[in-house]
Amino acid sequence: MNTPYDIIIIGTGAGGSTMAHALAPSGKKILILERGERLVRSKDNWDPEKVFRREIYHTQERWLTKEDQRFRPGQAYLVGGNTKVFGAALLRLRREDFEIREYEDGVSPAWPIRYEDLEPHYNEAERLYFVHGERGEDPTEPPASKPFAYPKLSHEPRLQEVFGQLKELGLRPFHLPIGIQRFEDNIPGSPCIRCNTCDGFPCLVNAKGDAEQSCLIHALAHSNVTLMTGAKVEKLLTDESGRRVQRVQAQIKGEPLQFEAQTVILSAGAINSALVLLRSANAKHPNGLANSSGLVGRNYMCHNNSAMLAIDPLKTNPTLFQKTIGINDFYLAPNGGPIGHISLIGKATEGILKAQRPLAPAFVLKWMAEHSMDWWFTTEDLPKPENRVTITSGGDVRLSYTPNNRKPHAALIRIFKQYLWKIGFRLMLTQSMPINAVAHQVGTAVMGKDPANSVLNTDNRTHEVENLYVVDGSFFPCASAVNPGLTIAANALRVGGILQERLGISKQESEHAMA
Repeated sequence: MNTPYDIIIIGTGAGGSTMAHALAPSGKKILILERGERLVRSKDNWDPEKVFRREIYHTQERWLTKEDQRFRPGQAYLVGGNTKVFGAALLRLRREDFEIREYEDGVSPAWPIRYEDLEPHYNEAERLYFVHGERGEDPTEPPASKPFAYPKLSHEPRLQEVFGQLKELGLRPFHLPIGIQRFEDNIPGSPCIRCNTCDGFPCLVNAKGDAEQSCLIHALAHSNVTLMTGAKVEKLLTDESGRRVQRVQAQIKGEPLQFEAQTVILSAGAINSALVLLRSANAKHPNGLANSSGLVGRNYMCHNNSAMLAIDPLKTNPTLFQKTIGINDFYLAPNGGPIGHISLIGKATEGILKAQRPLAPAFVLKWMAEHSMDWWFTTEDLPKPENRVTITSGGDVRLSYTPNNRKPHAALIRIFKQYLWKIGFRLMLTQSMPINAVAHQVGTAVMGKDPANSVLNTDNRTHEVENLYVVDGSFFPCASAVNPGLTIAANALRVGGILQERLGISKQESEHAMA
């Protein structure tokens, strides 16, 4: 066993890296354990065949569905986690997302904290993650005490045309909040070259606002912070009382090692954090660590997501960086209408389409890519106890998931198709995301005030283990209908502030180190 640490952080995604950034100024001895390795910068980063068909950045693990079908999850084990390959659309939850909402299929529950509890931390997260945007454009945006730290990104000509056409039809499109290091008032000094390989690709020029570039590299500049890669955490070991984690057990290059810490922060992603807790069962926690409620691993949510290839046969779309338009006119639709988010995604290319449809004729894929504009639809899936993460008797990971709340999703797509038809798009091909699309995973260790129906308290500390915190998407009571990344980061800053007080870190020291 190594020398004890003050803090161990497990995982380097949006939660873990942001927490490391918040706590690094403390001078406390911090160990960060990451099961993946640093992404190797290579031309493979931009190869659609390798990224989309061979999925070289996704794990080789095979998980089970509830029907015992094996599948390969779209899970990236890298320094920076899934943010290394995300599309960097970073929106705040709406204020209404924190309140109860009823659907035909069930209830999206209220949060035990309010939007106002996260608002100042959203400001800081937007700054850290290089989020560009414009307040006042999004018709459903929540109140903000500060403007975006970075101005909105401009639309390329074809997108500007469609942006104007949608406005003429009565919609209120807005500049999508996007986290990249692109500074249009200083193009020579911008790491981002505004290419067509952002969404789904790692960034070859390190210009994406991912967790590593936004937070982790700054945390590691402090001599008291250590990162250990290739360290897969297997379980957490408690003291005899079961009230405190004493040691973290990990496999490092095939060798089991244990690390001792005063405080443990779990941020391995909603699925893997639940697995760590379940694997940590002991005499005091027979159903899994911090699981007397039986909710660890339950209420898994990942959104209802669909992608659309919308084709105007008479106009080409030579856009390179396409992710600059968002539409939330239907996010809070009254009278039971669709509630969801629409945005552009990365530009489809012949190479991307070929990777996904290898048997299709090349000339057809080329024509489709040249004429397409590519959209993403997100609506809520609801917390259902039967949608859950478990471990089989043989040690396999099982992700049991039945889609729900599909009617609002179908309605959102149907309504938007009508708008696209009016502006010249005649072929619209839509594909829903399958079970292996786990990028928006949330809900497996829900936050609440009552230990009987939650795993974490409102400080993101487990009710039953006094020195264990979970700061990835596990804590979400509901999924909302926007990417959870910015909320995970903002909440990590909130919890980091709580821990700073408990660790005796001065506010002035923290602000100076984070500047």
